[in-house]
Amino acid sequence: MQKSNYYVYVYIDPRNYEEFYYGKGIGERKYSHLEDTSDTEKTKRIKEIRKAGLEPIIKVIAKGLTEHDALLVEKTLIWKLGKNLTNISSGHFAENFRRHNTFHLELEGFDFENGIYLLNVGEGPHRSWADCRKYGFMSAGQTARHIALIRDFKPNDIIAAYWSKKGEKGGYVGIGVVKTSAIPIKEFKIKGQSLSSFPLTQPNIFENSDNTEKSEWAIEIAWIKTVDEKNCKFISKVIFSTPSTKASLEKQLKTLKFLEQEFGINFSNLRKQTK
Repeated sequence: MQKSNYYVYVYIDPRNYEEFYYGKGIGERKYSHLEDTSDTEKTKRIKEIRKAGLEPIIKVIAKGLTEHDALLVEKTLIWKLGKNLTNISSGHFAENFRRHNTFHLELEGFDFENGIYLLNVGEGPHRSWADCRKYGFMSAGQTARHIALIRDFKPNDIIAAYWSKKGEKGGYVGIGVVKTSAIPIKEFKIKGQSLSSFPLTQPNIFENSDNTEKSEWAIEIAWIKTVDEKNCKFISKVIFSTPSTKASLEKQLKTLKFLEQEFGINFSNLRKQTK
């Protein structure tokens, strides 16, 4: 059973009653900063207060906490007043909190569960864009890393399919929505029929299909807009010198705008439709 003797405390500037530091601890931890000799914004603030003949106001905000809960309370307070604090670290649980100054943006996991990703078609011996486009799927495999990447997709994720082939200039060829989680290619079906029963441009997609550790894995895609590889949409200022198999486009605002213009879509509306 976790001990519940942790507390969260705050340092307040008595000159303006501004909170400037949050911390968590046990025992006499809250007073330790008064003896801190390091060169930080916190210690500079304390020196300024003392130079004015005053002492920081130190108050416990929450008590009787486990260390886990104390860390979470500390992080919440730091997030709320982060820009006004002298804390060097933003604390634990950083991945659970929205980044500052992003209320004007729609963020995956906070406003939407579905992400927007580049997914490379990788035209070659195991896959063809013509098949992906016609039958509504994308695949990756042959190595553990590629299998792990495609298995990470969730239903309602948005895909920006990127076509690439060795020796040729690539580009974006489609925008679609993931409908199913990834499954081995031999289990993948189109309207109840195995993909192997359809005429494929690249039938070699079934190589190693009896070995799930090397097989291609496929996800069903509902394509919104597509073009063939001859009309792929190339953005001159590429983000990825060699586009990877999978990459988040969340922070690539110029690329997202480019895709919206080229494919006549709106990612915000598309996300709302697939929530």
